Amino acid sequence: MSTDQRILDITKRIIERSKPTREPYLDRVRQSAHKGPHRSKLGCTNLAHGFAASGEDKADLSTDIKPNIGIINAYNDMLSAHQPFQFFPDIIKKAAREAGGTAQVAGGVPAMCDGVTQGEPGMELSLFSRDIIAMATAVGLSHDMFDAAIYLGVCDKIVPGLTIAALTFGHLPAIFVPAGPMTSGMSNKDKARIRQLYAEGKVGRAELLESESQSYHGPGTCTFYGTANSNQMLMEIMGLHIPGSSFINPGTKLRDALTEEAAKRAIAITAMGNEFTPVGEMIDERSIVNGVIGLHATGGSTNHTMHIVAMAKAAGIHLTWQDISELSDVIPLLARVYPNGPADVNHFAAAGGLGYLIGELLDSGLLHEDVRTVWGQGLDAYRVEAKLNESGAVHRVAAPEESGDPKVISKASTPFREDGGLKMLKGNVGSSVIKVSAVRKDNMVIKAPAKIFHSQAALQAAFKADELNGDFVAVVRFQGPQANGMPELHKLTPPLGVLLDRGQKVALLTDGRMSGASGKVPAAIHMTPEAKNEGNIARIREGDMIELDAINGTLNVLVDEAEFNAREIATCDLSDNEFGMGRELFAAFRAIASNSDEGASVF
Repeated sequence: MSTDQRILDITKRIIERSKPTREPYLDRVRQSAHKGPHRSKLGCTNLAHGFAASGEDKADLSTDIKPNIGIINAYNDMLSAHQPFQFFPDIIKKAAREAGGTAQVAGGVPAMCDGVTQGEPGMELSLFSRDIIAMATAVGLSHDMFDAAIYLGVCDKIVPGLTIAALTFGHLPAIFVPAGPMTSGMSNKDKARIRQLYAEGKVGRAELLESESQSYHGPGTCTFYGTANSNQMLMEIMGLHIPGSSFINPGTKLRDALTEEAAKRAIAITAMGNEFTPVGEMIDERSIVNGVIGLHATGGSTNHTMHIVAMAKAAGIHLTWQDISELSDVIPLLARVYPNGPADVNHFAAAGGLGYLIGELLDSGLLHEDVRTVWGQGLDAYRVEAKLNESGAVHRVAAPEESGDPKVISKASTPFREDGGLKMLKGNVGSSVIKVSAVRKDNMVIKAPAKIFHSQAALQAAFKADELNGDFVAVVRFQGPQANGMPELHKLTPPLGVLLDRGQKVALLTDGRMSGASGKVPAAIHMTPEAKNEGNIARIREGDMIELDAINGTLNVLVDEAEFNAREIATCDLSDNEFGMGRELFAAFRAIASNSDEGASVF
């Protein structure tokens, strides 16, 4: 089916807007491409350093015959999603040899677990770790020993950081290899119930810890549909994964076989093969639009309204929140995965997964099919499921034509919502983003007085003191990238959820982040300009009436315009956010970070 004209028009607009940056970017990519092994340009002393410890690969690396893969590994064994990567380099090296090449670990990058740092000082380093990861990757690849790169990463800031780096080294082919989700533990419904009971003081820490331990219980990605699993969807629908690889559990024969296959494919798409696929040329405006469509169709993480803007920018592509919001008006919501529903990503995969979802979108004209991927030309090759044959090799079968569970994945003709999961809000406060896929229809519009807080801890204290009565909009400000690094504010969700369940009308307005964790709470997040940058969120006063309308995409403070604009900008003592847990090392990042709608980046 031909692509929907509205998608074509938005894509064309992005192409035209991007020409001043995209064309010079592509020129740089083509100038950096090299027909033979990149290491052949190095001096003998330089090259000898490059393979001095390479054991059985030494002889091959000393010649200019075989391609060499650079592995960028985000492994650590504290982060459950990345623990399986401990074993991947050996699998990749063996597969590369079998395919007629070699592989080396080019470098390691940091990988923060946001689950560990939620509500803690370390969370203020989280967003900026994305740019650190991109820079650390650049250090590894700058040795220029490599003809392609394999990126081992899963979680929140890691995949966006790796993607920014991959596109910066756009002359190299790039394949992203996931580790897969952990097996299902305690149901998300029960987990949420225990969290809410704890917030109300009805269960203690021991019960909460037992619940959390049953939910997060082994190697692999957390199974809710937050940023980490949104990353995996994004990599597959943009063609950076090999088909069918996103949601295969770690420690399985299929997972290892897919990793082997990815390594062999990376060898095949180097300049020394017949299918040279430099990632900077492969990823174009259509690929980026497909990524946004995937986010809308699945109710993906709001973090990607910043990450995908920054990722696109690395390829010279200028994506805006307006583009993202207009695509939301076109793309229906086809998935219900927690926090947008009770299912987890394993249930999503079992119901048909990305193969089924991509097929539904393609058949409805809601994706660009005519894109390049690491698998070749066209996204049609991704409407599949990966299996193992009797010999232990990967083979692919067509994705099912019908959803295995219509309560988890719907047909495009009968979606859960007619529009996507992410919307932009505009008004006299600025621009913000709201995730509406889990918000009830009767909570899509709220008009209520403001309650002002300068930290999530202050709101939690007010909740515990029983001070949050009646309808209100919680304004939590001085949480943006320039203020304190823009930490996620997940600890706001339980108390606000409790108040919603009590029948109060409540909403959140913040210049901070919430990922996908806002759930049923209407939350206008990523407000830009932020309070620290003298944005109008700093003009709001206690008791001001605020109207949030997620249906029409507006958010306004209902105060006379002249009076509002004449108000003094509120200030906040942020000295406690400047030291401890390494925050002093990130002062330069806070000083130069861009606005949220520009990617909240230091680049």
